[in-house]
Amino acid sequence: MKKKTALFLSIIFCFLVSSAFAEDVLKQLSINEALNNEKVKKSLYSEIALYWGDQPHKKVIKNYGEFKTSKRTNAFMKTTKNACQWALASAIKVLQNRALREGGNAVINIKSNIKNNEISSCSDFSCLAGSAMVNVALKGTVVKLAE
Repeated sequence: MKKKTALFLSIIFCFLVSSAFAEDVLKQLSINEALNNEKVKKSLYSEIALYWGDQPHKKVIKNYGEFKTSKRTNAFMKTTKNACQWALASAIKVLQNRALREGGNAVINIKSNIKNNEISSCSDFSCLAGSAMVNVALKGTVVKLAE
């Protein structure tokens, strides 16, 4: 009986150690799907417009600069998609708060910026997913757009 218990504990230990050192995977997920998630939608400011990649927008009246953010959240008891969407919401909120502080009304040219590798897309965002944590990093330009 002791041998079976020891074997079982050894197998569990090996599984836990191997998953702890699992390599992170870069996922591409839908921006629209994330922004239409009710939890995400409720957490963002509707008065600060978001323009991804090279999406067209009104004329820029004032440019306050480009800003970076990187947000992580644990993936415990969450699907990778849900954890990534929540990390995206947190990262967007940082950019929107910056826009409010600076006097802007929009964040334009938003792109993924995982490990300082920019990926510009109007449809997808990048999320670095590990066994215990996910990370979404964004870069965007805070501006005041014409009304």
